[in-house]
Amino acid sequence: MTLLVRDAQWTGAEPSIERRVREALAVALPGDGRPISVVLADDRFVHGLNARFRGKDKPTNVLSFPAPARASELGDIVLAYETVAREAELEHKTLAQHTAHLVIHGALHLLGHDHEADADAERMRAAEVAALGRLGLPDPYTDAEDEELQ
Repeated sequence: MTLLVRDAQWTGAEPSIERRVREALAVALPGDGRPISVVLADDRFVHGLNARFRGKDKPTNVLSFPAPARASELGDIVLAYETVAREAELEHKTLAQHTAHLVIHGALHLLGHDHEADADAERMRAAEVAALGRLGLPDPYTDAEDEELQ
């Protein structure tokens, strides 16, 4: 895994962020040795990516960019600090816990999961909850309203 910190807010937030990212990838991608990049960015950077690649003129918490089918790497996951931190606070989670959830969510997208159809969303949520459970983290959907993870 390559971890790129594009925004210094991530480094001062919680010392366990990098460890949680590595743990989240290990449980989401067990045995998958393909290279993956995780970019810890800010809302402005993610807003630009979201507008350019998804046509959505706003920041979002996480974006996933799968590598082309024949590539040896898996792809990239990009997180927006301000959005992730705000959501973590609203959901009464630590930044590291919420980051782990979003890294798992992004990794599942890289593996081909999506949440456009209800049945697909249920399968993806089940995979997220199982991976979080392996990290000793609670089900983020039990007390939360239906949240739209991008």
